[in-house]
Amino acid sequence: MAPLPDSRTESDGSAIVRVLSYNIRSMRDDTAALARVIRACAPDLVLVQEAPRFFRWRKKLARLASASDLVVLSGGGTAAGPALLCSLRATVERTEDVLLPLTPGEHRRGFATAIVHFGAARLGVLSCHLSLRDDERYDQGGMVLDRLAGMGVDHAIAGGDLNDRPGGRTFTRLAKDLQDCWATSPWGAEYTWTPGNPFQRIDAIFATPGVEVLGCGVPSEQPGVTDTDLRAATDHFPVLAALRIPAS
Repeated sequence: MAPLPDSRTESDGSAIVRVLSYNIRSMRDDTAALARVIRACAPDLVLVQEAPRFFRWRKKLARLASASDLVVLSGGGTAAGPALLCSLRATVERTEDVLLPLTPGEHRRGFATAIVHFGAARLGVLSCHLSLRDDERYDQGGMVLDRLAGMGVDHAIAGGDLNDRPGGRTFTRLAKDLQDCWATSPWGAEYTWTPGNPFQRIDAIFATPGVEVLGCGVPSEQPGVTDTDLRAATDHFPVLAALRIPAS
């Protein structure tokens, strides 16, 4: 299988951006393996779920970013788990961490969001981890769409652990208005959970119309990514996408 395109800026001002979405299970597993996977994928943006949220969470997230040759962009404890990492290629316009309405008895959920520039390309970004409850998850899917629409950008991406499969109510709601990147241009493996016996796709990257999806999937054949590291890093497989973002 051909590798995904490398990050670059085109002569027309558009930018090829590599995006990784990854549930890191609060870094409770092999953090060295986790950093190796992220670094081998050479992402410009990492949409993190289950970032550390409690004792010294900022330091833990910063260490992961440093070990992955990235910097912390937003999120973590202030977004109830979702976070964003980025390469120094990104120019940051603004960030915002959003806490969602709390359902009694359920986990607090939130979004880590940002607007970034890659040359002349301007991009809205959102990382999410949706509820295990169907009704709450469906409402949160609508909040993802509302948040993207309210960013004031022509092009945006959202990614995360949806806790829903293709065909489920929330996944379908998102895919109706956004491009499901794996379905649009499948690359690599499909299933993201669980690494011991992957049998379903509950992690995904979505893009607004106008973003060109060059390839998306689990980077099991990405040079430098080993099956041992993928299984040791966390209890989800990551999703890697290469996207062409038009110049704004």
